[in-house]
Amino acid sequence: MKMIILIVKDHDADHVTQSLTSSDYRVTRVASTGGFLRSGMVTLLLGVDDERVDSAIELIREKVSKAPAGEKRATLFVVPVEKFEQV
Repeated sequence: MKMIILIVKDHDADHVTQSLTSSDYRVTRVASTGGFLRSGMVTLLLGVDDERVDSAIELIREKVSKAPAGEKRATLFVVPVEKFEQV
């Protein structure tokens, strides 16, 4: 299992979250700030089975809005999960 930590602009967050959840990914949304002029950012946390990581990333690439040349649309990290438990 992997944890995908995705940081997107506030205006992209709803569209990306809806697309992920409709594709059966479980998403936790956390409001965050940072970047240029402390613009609105959202951090999404996804627990993803190893075999679904690439498809999740591809879906994210499709759903974030287009950006001007040289500007990043999102930042994501894929982190291994040693243990997962729901209580």
